[in-house]
Amino acid sequence: MSIKLDRLGHILTEEISKIISEEIKDEDINFVTITAVDISSDLSYAKVYFTNLIDKDRDKVIKALNKASSFIRSQLFDRVEIRKMPELTFIYDESIEYGQKIEKIIEDIHGEKE
Repeated sequence: MSIKLDRLGHILTEEISKIISEEIKDEDINFVTITAVDISSDLSYAKVYFTNLIDKDRDKVIKALNKASSFIRSQLFDRVEIRKMPELTFIYDESIEYGQKIEKIIEDIHGEKE
């Protein structure tokens, strides 16, 4: 990824987080945290990775975020100076769960040595 796309990804991460926390009133996406935004090289598409504190209704949250994506995109037009705003697709970020799983395995291994 180029430096420009990297910088734009960070800006979109911050702005989408602000929009979700301040302007969206949907109860399903109250506890969503945006972790990263991956933008295609032609700025057509952006994958928005998120985590959720309440892990029960992951599919419900994904549907709510994708439903709100047009509103979020319109708000981004006002906040970010970019010629073409990419289409947003929300994807659950499983890297945190994976990291916790690896950490537990390491702790179990250290527990067996003692």
